[in-house]
Amino acid sequence: MRKAIPTPYFDDGQVICIDKPYEWTSFDVIKKIRFGLKIKKVGHAGTLDPLATGLLVICTGKKTKEIEKYQAEEKEYICDMVLGKTTPSVDLETDFDSETTTDHLSIEKIIEIVNSFKGEIDQVPPIFSAIKVDGERVYEKARKGESVELKSRKVTIREIEVIKLNNPDIQIRIVCSKGTYIRSLVRDIGEKLDVGAYMKGLVRTRIGNFTLDEAVSPEKYVEKNKSRVNFPDKNSFMDTISRYYN
Repeated sequence: MRKAIPTPYFDDGQVICIDKPYEWTSFDVIKKIRFGLKIKKVGHAGTLDPLATGLLVICTGKKTKEIEKYQAEEKEYICDMVLGKTTPSVDLETDFDSETTTDHLSIEKIIEIVNSFKGEIDQVPPIFSAIKVDGERVYEKARKGESVELKSRKVTIREIEVIKLNNPDIQIRIVCSKGTYIRSLVRDIGEKLDVGAYMKGLVRTRIGNFTLDEAVSPEKYVEKNKSRVNFPDKNSFMDTISRYYN
């Protein structure tokens, strides 16, 4: 069986914009890229939850040194949330645990509360998150029914606006700093309106200057770049062969 030849194209470093599919973990995307294109060193800049979709920035080879820089970039999201119902995870990963009428809420009041989160705020991460406490992910503790107390952290919501509103459904656009949990934002908006809320859908549309418009699915990216594995760039082909066999 012919062994794939490692290509310097990816070893030298690439920054790839991927549109993460629904129900894929961020690590699923890494595995698809790594094994599909025989890349030794690959990582992502900022996790997306499995039930979220949208932009995931992938770095290969020498560009993995820049992951922290991209993680620190400002991010933009489109979030679909529903008022009047809650779940422990604040999304559809877990079952509903409360329901409250929202008929009394005016459009003006909902918009006022949403807009009140603009600026620097104290935010407590959701208990279903990948944060580690005592060496264990807090979502693992939450799934076992253990109570976890997380400290609040400062995050900045630079822009927030209601795009669509048909009570109890709301679609909002958020531009925020590193470390912002959109599920926490949804939870806090629901609590401030005194009816609760959960997140029905989330799309990340921008990280720094990278946008979702330039992203492709993991399958399309692998298919489009398969030729680079066995047939590296013409200028580097001989160098690759030399490095591989010596």
